[in-house]
Parts: sequence; structure tokens; C-alpha cells
Amino acid sequence: MSTERQQMLGFYENFPVNVHMTALLTTTISTKKLQQAIIQALHKLNGESLNLEAVTNPSLPECTAIFEFGIAESKTFNYLDQKEAQRALEEIGKTPLRVIDFFCAIRYYKRRESENKPLKFDYYMLRLIFSTDIKAVEIHVYHERGPRHVSPEEIVNFIVSRVNAMFPRKALKFV
Repeated sequence: MSTERQQMLGFYENFPVNVHMTALLTTTISTKKLQQAIIQALHKLNGESLNLEAVTNPSLPECTAIFEFGIAESKTFNYLDQKEAQRALEEIGKTPLRVIDFFCAIRYYKRRESENKPLKFDYYMLRLIFSTDIKAVEIHVYHERGPRHVSPEEIVNFIVSRVNAMFPRKALKFV
């Protein structure tokens, strides 16, 4: 893999300057282990069907949410399937990334009788900036479009809880 390609993995060139939320978290683990855990958690979450109540206090009852994550590469995002997750884990294994950008689509379905009716989806971009000197990660969230059934804060809390569940002790704590 070329050096240019390695440098572009995880970085989206057109990430918005003005974001809807920023969070700062400290970590007790190495940047490499944290990044690998984040990739694994988001890959596992991809396509998982959840009751909306598992993520937020829903404005719509009887709703299902399905998350889909993509990892940035230059001007696009690649769906975080098994192949892409493995590629990212290998790159991080060589050298942790300074920035990792993700695209997140949240698909909503309303349960009606025996079928699920699709609702408008939410589209988010997340930028994770890693600071090795103070063992922290800064998360920027941009809501691109959609009804915001899940808020930027709730997305961050949900991802943090999924990452923390991978460790015996909390790996991420809000500052």
C-alpha cells in the first residue's frame, strides 16, 4: 500500500468546519488499542437491528434503528465491512492514525403489524482526533441531514458505551 494511500485512510478531505457537537474524552489505554477497539465496535454495530429505546428516549414508539458506518478515505467513505475493518486494523497496527473520520447512517423503521415501514434516515459525520501526549480523543459530530431521532450527544454516548463494553474497565471517560 502506498504512503499516500496510508495517509488518506481515515481522513475525509471535506469534513465540515462547523460541527454540531464536540466531546473530549480521556483514555486509559494506548491509542493503537483504542483505535482498534473503535473499528471493531463500529464494524460489529454495522447492520445490527436495535430498538430505538436502546439508543435514545425515542420520540417515536415501536421503532427500530439500524446503524451503518463507513470509514473515510480521501474524498469518500468505504462501508466498514469485514474487509475494510481488517484493512484499517492492519494500518492502525503498523501506525495509529492521528484522525479517523466516519460516516454514520441511521436507518429507522416503524413497526406496523407484520411489516416495517421505512422512515427518513439520519446522516452524520464523526471526526475522532487522537492526542497521544495527554491520552485523549476529541470527537466532532456533524449532522448532515435527517430528522435527528438520535442526537449527536446520544450517538457519542452510544459509541462510547459500545467501546467501553469491550474492556473490563472503562477505556473512555468524558472530561
